[in-house]
Amino acid sequence: MEQDSSRENPSREGASWPGDPPSSTLGQALSQVLHRLTSEESRRGKARSAAIQDLDALIEAAECDQLFEGSDTSLRGMPEMLGQVAKALGKYAAPPKEQEGRARGYSEVAEKGAAVGVLFLKLMGKIEAAKNSLLCPTWKIGLRPLAGPIYIFAVTHSLEQPWTSPRSRDVAGEVLALLLRVTQCGSVAGFLHGENEDEKGRFTLIMELLKPDLNKESWKNNPATKHVFSWTLQQVTRPWLNQHLERILPPSLLISDDYQTENKILGVHCLHHIVLNVPAADLLQYNRAQVLYHALFNHLYTPEYNLIQAVLLCLLDLFPILEKGLHWKGGAARPSTHCDEVLRLILTHMEPEHRLLLRRTYARNLPAFVKRLGILTVRHLKRLERVIISYLEVYDGPEEEARLKILETLKLLMQYAWPRISCRLVVLLKALLKLICDVARDPNLTPEPVKNALLEEATDCLILLDHCSQGQVK
Repeated sequence: MEQDSSRENPSREGASWPGDPPSSTLGQALSQVLHRLTSEESRRGKARSAAIQDLDALIEAAECDQLFEGSDTSLRGMPEMLGQVAKALGKYAAPPKEQEGRARGYSEVAEKGAAVGVLFLKLMGKIEAAKNSLLCPTWKIGLRPLAGPIYIFAVTHSLEQPWTSPRSRDVAGEVLALLLRVTQCGSVAGFLHGENEDEKGRFTLIMELLKPDLNKESWKNNPATKHVFSWTLQQVTRPWLNQHLERILPPSLLISDDYQTENKILGVHCLHHIVLNVPAADLLQYNRAQVLYHALFNHLYTPEYNLIQAVLLCLLDLFPILEKGLHWKGGAARPSTHCDEVLRLILTHMEPEHRLLLRRTYARNLPAFVKRLGILTVRHLKRLERVIISYLEVYDGPEEEARLKILETLKLLMQYAWPRISCRLVVLLKALLKLICDVARDPNLTPEPVKNALLEEATDCLILLDHCSQGQVK
């Protein structure tokens, strides 16, 4: 009964339609469908499923000229109506809130996504036919309100997430490919920033559509929004990204500041992309680089190895920007840098750390910090010595990643700070010889290629140690 009443009384109050709807039969039918998709009453029962079926039939029966009726009068008429319908379809197929998401709910979302994707394929097929026909010259104007909502739907359902299925991902991928073909774009990046200098891209449009769902109160209402934002951001690189900095930086910081590790990592990846693709001058303006640094630095206190890895990689690319204005004039001691501050904290965490995954993460990034500081590594020499010796003593599993990276760090340290190495000859020599004995005695725990790599790195360290001590090792 509810379904029938929704068909018989297509009130326009819930349709959010700006102005009068189109007067044509197709326009009135679409207005009714839009109301049934968006009204509160239709959310119960099967009214919206029936509306999807009716919309399918309308698109099948519509001619090209009917779809673009009113395209020549400032986007009033059918194109804007279709844009509103596309937004409503995207919301209909959107996943539920994270706390409400269940396996059954997500399977329903995947089914809805596949059904809506088929609708979009039919609609885009009509537009492609209009594009190839001389009878519908206004197809470009008609496509404009549709491109943004269809893109957001396609990205939402083409990513491998709990609310998608192989079927829904395939359909969404077809929708995205057809959208690129119709808009005459060779790639998603070209679709977003424009295929050439004269063409205005659609990145601003996409960000405006996402904006209501990317503020502090609403960003968790739709778990797909953050992934659509992140994926879209990664597609736009230099020199196009800096003009959108005010739109992309706040959501990235918001996502990275969440309590869930998954969201923190996603936000840090967004910030890293911004650091790599926005000019240093723009990041230094208004102290943005310092804001980024403090947001990232605070994550180093969390014991999550995958988050630490993402943060350290981002910081290593941020240091050159932060230290761009620092110039040593000689005479006085060089000022401490952000890299010094981070390395001090890393070494503080490394000394007592016993969890293998965190030890590997810290050790993996240590050589990059030594390279970054160069001779200034002598400021941290005592603590580096303790960390190196303690890490060389502990077996790290078949791959021996931590010990290999610590040996690489020791080699770099001896190359940069060689005048300070001779006084540490005995301690370092004992640690290296003990490591060589341990590896040689290891019966079968470590694969032969890893053993050989360890022995080769340890031998290189011994040779360097001999040079630094003027032949005292021999």
